[in-house]
Amino acid sequence: MPPDTGSPRPAISQNPDIRYLGKLLGDVIRAYGGDKLFRRTEYIRAASVDRHRGVAGSDAIDPGLDALTLDETLAFVRGFMLFSMLANLAEDRQDVGAEEGGFADALAALEADGISRADVVEMLNRALIVPVLTAHPTEVRRKSMIDHKNRIADLMRMRDAGRARTPEGDDVEASIMRQIALLWQTRTLRRDKLVVADEIENALSYLREIFLPMLPGLYNRWEEALGDRPASFLRLGSWIGGDRDGNPFVNAETLRHALARSAETAISFYLNALHSLGAELSISTELSDVDPAVQALADASGDEAPSRADEPYRRAIIGIYARLAATHEELVGKAPARPSHVPGKAYADPTEFCDDLRTLARALTAKGGETLASSGALGRLIRAVRTFGFHLATLDMRQNSAVHERVVGELLAKAGVTEDYATLGEDERVALLREELASPRPLHTAWADYSDETASELAIVEAAAAAHRRYGPDCITNYVVSMAESVSDLLEVHILLKEAGLYRPGDPPEAAIMAVPLFETIGDLDNAPGVMRAWFGLPEIAALATARGHQEVMIGYSDSNKDGGYLTSTWVLNRASEALAPVFADAGTTMQLFHGHGGSVGRGGGSAFDAIRGQPAGTVNGRIRITEQGEVIAAKYGTRDAARANLDTMAAATVLATMEPEGVSPQDRARFAEAMDMLSADAFAAYRGLVYETDGFTTFFRQATPIAEIAGLKIGSRPASRKKSDAIEDLRAIPWVFSWSQARVMLPGWYGVGQALHGFDDKGLLREMALQWPFLKNALGNMEMVLAKSDIGIAERYAGLVEDEDLRTAIFGRIRDGWWTTHDALLNATRQTRLLEKTPRLDTSIRLRLPYIEPLNLLQIELMKRHRAGEDDPRIAEGIQLSINAIATALRNSG
Repeated sequence: MPPDTGSPRPAISQNPDIRYLGKLLGDVIRAYGGDKLFRRTEYIRAASVDRHRGVAGSDAIDPGLDALTLDETLAFVRGFMLFSMLANLAEDRQDVGAEEGGFADALAALEADGISRADVVEMLNRALIVPVLTAHPTEVRRKSMIDHKNRIADLMRMRDAGRARTPEGDDVEASIMRQIALLWQTRTLRRDKLVVADEIENALSYLREIFLPMLPGLYNRWEEALGDRPASFLRLGSWIGGDRDGNPFVNAETLRHALARSAETAISFYLNALHSLGAELSISTELSDVDPAVQALADASGDEAPSRADEPYRRAIIGIYARLAATHEELVGKAPARPSHVPGKAYADPTEFCDDLRTLARALTAKGGETLASSGALGRLIRAVRTFGFHLATLDMRQNSAVHERVVGELLAKAGVTEDYATLGEDERVALLREELASPRPLHTAWADYSDETASELAIVEAAAAAHRRYGPDCITNYVVSMAESVSDLLEVHILLKEAGLYRPGDPPEAAIMAVPLFETIGDLDNAPGVMRAWFGLPEIAALATARGHQEVMIGYSDSNKDGGYLTSTWVLNRASEALAPVFADAGTTMQLFHGHGGSVGRGGGSAFDAIRGQPAGTVNGRIRITEQGEVIAAKYGTRDAARANLDTMAAATVLATMEPEGVSPQDRARFAEAMDMLSADAFAAYRGLVYETDGFTTFFRQATPIAEIAGLKIGSRPASRKKSDAIEDLRAIPWVFSWSQARVMLPGWYGVGQALHGFDDKGLLREMALQWPFLKNALGNMEMVLAKSDIGIAERYAGLVEDEDLRTAIFGRIRDGWWTTHDALLNATRQTRLLEKTPRLDTSIRLRLPYIEPLNLLQIELMKRHRAGEDDPRIAEGIQLSINAIATALRNSG
C-alpha cells in the first residue's frame, strides 16, 4: 500500500554552491540559448519542483514538455544535465572532509581499544590496499566535460579562499562563468566508440593528474598521524589493457601499450620532480660540509659546469636525472621531453633509483634533520617511487575460464598429449595438468598451426613475460580467472604461464604471476571454500602460497546480483568470505579478497567505508583490493581533494576492519546468520521467480527499458553481452543495472527483499538486526537509497512501452506490488516513517535531484516511442542518448 503522505516532509535546505552555480547556468542558457529557451526551461523546472513539493498536480509538468521542439528538447536536456553535473560538484565539495572515518579518527578509536600506533604500523608494513581502475562502461560523460567540471572545482576553491583573481590574473567569478559557458557549448556525446587505447589514456589522466602528485602528500599525513614511516601499503591497480574477458579488442598489443604508457607517465613525473628538486637544492660546499656519498654521486654525474662546482647536490641530481632519462629511453623507446645534457646509464630497477634519492635524503637528514629530508619535494619523490615504481599501476590480466579450457585443450591435442581434454572429468583434468606442470617441456611448438584464439592467448602471456623482464615483476602480479568453478580452471592458467616461463616447475615451483579465481554466481560463491581447499591441497600450490605469503580470491558482486537478487547476493558474498577464512588459516596463508563491484547498489556500490568495515571478522587482514569503474572514478578521484578524502577513508576502514574488536557477539552473530539464511532463501525465490521463471519477462525488460538504446552509447570498448543472445544470463551486469536505473525501476537493487522481510515472522529480531548488525544495517541502507531514487509512477510510464497489454499488466503489477512491499517492510524494520528519515543529507541530495530527473524520463519515453515507431530524424536518436547521459548524471551511481 502507498504510505500516508499527509505527514509533512522537511524543506530542502539547498547547498549555497548549488544556488550559485545554478544561477550562473541559467545566465548562460539565457545568453547562449536565448530568452525563449530559458523561459521554457525555467517553466518546466518550476512546475516539476512544485509537483514534487505537492503544490501542483501530477500532470502539471506535461504542457511545458509538449511545447518543446526537437531542437529545444536537445537544448533542454543538456541544460538539466549540466545542472545535475554542477550539483554533483557542489555536493562533492561539501562532502570532502565530512566523510565519516578519517585515518586519524581510526587511530584514535583503536587507541581507545588499547591498540597502539606501533601495532598499526606493524600491520601496515604487511598490508596492501589497492583501488583497481577498470574500463567498465558506466561513465557516460566525455572527458572534456569532466575536465571543465574539474576546472570549476579549482576556481571554486579559489573563491572559497577569498581570492579575486587566478594565478594567471583572470577574475575568478568571470572564470567560473566562462567554464560553464564552455560546458554549454561542448559536445556532450561521443561521436566514435571508445577503443582500448582511449580507455588507457583516460585512466592515465587520473594517474598522472591526481594520484601521482596527491598520494605522496597523503602518505605524509599518515606518517604524521602514526609517528612512523610505514611501507607503501596503498598502491594503484588497473585492468585497462589486460582485461580481455568478453572484450576481443584487448590483446598482447594493448597490454604492451598500457604498460609502456604507464612507464612513460611515471618516469616523466619523476624527471619533472628531479628537475624542480635540482633548482631547490642549491646547497654550497662553501657553507656546508658535503657527505662523501653525495660527493661520489656528484663526481660520477658527468657535470663539469664551473658554475656548479661548489653545489654537490645539484651535480648529483644531474647525474641521477641522466640515468633516469636513459631509463626512460630504454623502457619507453624514446627520449624524454627534456633530455639530459650529460650521458647516463639506465637504472636496473626502481630500487636502484630510490637508493640514490635516499643517499641525498640521508645526507640532508644528517645536516638539517627531518626538515630538509623527509618533508618537501625529496621526501615526496622517494614515496612516489616506492609506491608507483616504474610501472605506475599494477596491471591485472583477466580472461574467462571457458577460453582457457579451449586453448589448453588445443595445446594438449597439438602436442599429442590428449585429443579430448574437454571430455575429461575434473579429477582426470587435474591429474593431467599437474603432470604437465611438473614437466619442463613446453606444449607449444613452432611447427603446428593454432587457432586465432590460441595464438592470441599465447601472445599475451609472452607479452606479460617480456613486461616482467622490462618493467619488473610488480607490473603484472595477478591473473584473474572469470567464472572459476574448479581447480582445473586455475591449473589451466599455470599451463599458459608455463609456456612463457612465468611458471617454472621445481621443488618448490615458482610462479611469477598468481592465478586468482573470480567466483561470480551464487553457486560458485557457495562452492568457493571447497574449491580453495582442494587448491591448497595440491602440494605444489601449497608451496607457492607459502612462498608468496598470501593468495587472492576475487568475489563478484555484479553477476551474483543478476543471478540471485540483491539480498541473496549480498549475503552469499558475506558467507563466502567468512567460510573462506578457515580454509586459508588451515593452509597457513593470508587471504586477500578482491571485491569486484561497481557504482550502483545492484553491483555492490554504496559507502566504501561501511562496506569495508562490514566485512566479516578475519577476512580483511590488512589486504584488500577493490574495483573502481566508470562514473565512480570521476566521482571519487576527479579532483585531488576528493581523491585524498576517499583514499584516506579507504585506509581508515581497512585498518579498523583488520584491528577493531568485533561489535557483535558470536551468539548474536549466529542468531542473525540463521535468520539471514531464511531471508536470503525467500528473497532468492521471489527474485528468480520473476526474472528467470516468468514467461515473457525478457520481452518486458527489453521493451520497458532503454537497453537497446544504451547498447548504442559509445562509452566503452566491450560489447553489451558476452554472447550473441537475448538471454538475461548472457547480458553483462552493467547494461542490466543501467537499463533498470534509467527506467527508474532500480529492480536489481531491491526486488525480492520486500517479500522476504514481509514474510519473516519475528519482526522484533528483524529490527534488532537492522539496528545492531553492521551487515544488515549497511545492506538495508544501500537499498533504501535505491528505493528513494526509484519512482514507480515513472516506471509505469516506461512499462507502457511494452506492446503486449496482458504481459505489461501482469509483470508490472508484480513489480509495483513488490516495490511497495519492500518500501513498507524496510520502514518497519528500520523504524522510520519515510525513506531516508535517518539520513537527512542523503535525503536532501536525492530530493533536490528528483524534479530534474522526472522531465528527462518523460522526454526519454516520448523519444523512444517515436524512435521505435520508425521516425528517422537523427535528432530523436541524439535526444535519447542525451537523456540517458543526463539521467545517469543526475542519479550518479546508475551503472
